[in-house]
Amino acid sequence: MKTLILLTAFSITLITATTTQAGWFDWFEKKTDEVIDAVKSGDTSKMVEVALSNEQIANALKQALDKGADFAVEELGKAGGFENNPKVRIPMPESLQSVEKILRKVGQDKYADEFEMTMNSAAEQAVPLTLNVLKEAIKQMTVEDARAILDGETDAATQYLKRVGSDDLRRQISPIVQDATAKTGVTKVYKTMYDKMGFAGEYINLEDYDVDRYVTDKTMEGLFVKIAEEEKKIRENPQERTTELLKQVFGG
Repeated sequence: MKTLILLTAFSITLITATTTQAGWFDWFEKKTDEVIDAVKSGDTSKMVEVALSNEQIANALKQALDKGADFAVEELGKAGGFENNPKVRIPMPESLQSVEKILRKVGQDKYADEFEMTMNSAAEQAVPLTLNVLKEAIKQMTVEDARAILDGETDAATQYLKRVGSDDLRRQISPIVQDATAKTGVTKVYKTMYDKMGFAGEYINLEDYDVDRYVTDKTMEGLFVKIAEEEKKIRENPQERTTELLKQVFGG
């Protein structure tokens, strides 16, 4: 009878894991010794406790990242969201700083300033359209890394998302940013900036720099900065844990 109960509990655990997370089997393999010990001792509750705790941790981390994504989009996706925030403001690209210096030397500061302003404006317009992309990426988090992320630094979940999701996020966000740069006139201002350099512009190839790529990367950086800020608050401030699961996991 005891054997039957053990096998039933084991099967339920596997079925639950399969429907919850495809990556569960990778994690479960690492726990083989624990499961064997539990079966030998008759302690089936240990198996269930291990399964639930790790699943809860993963779900709590996803909730934290979801909350961070909402916060990031709300903060950055408004007028001045990038432009007025020194932590995320998009500066003149390093490779174009020589262009900026020439413009400022010849009294054409406003064109350099306008170029920076339009880049930040493009990022602000693009951000609200990235929320669904971010949340789809968050759903991909697997159970196997959950505990390590929970026990990591205050931005460990954000860094995980950045590490595993950046390439896919960039591919999906890039067209959104390109559309925003077109609407805000970034490319037009970029060309005007070169025109105002006079003869010096003849020595610089306008096509050498991918402005859209630069704005895309900076938009993503800004999003991750803000998501990390929210994750840190959830970890350190109980009042930021707005769901029972966040309270249970991060409170412990």
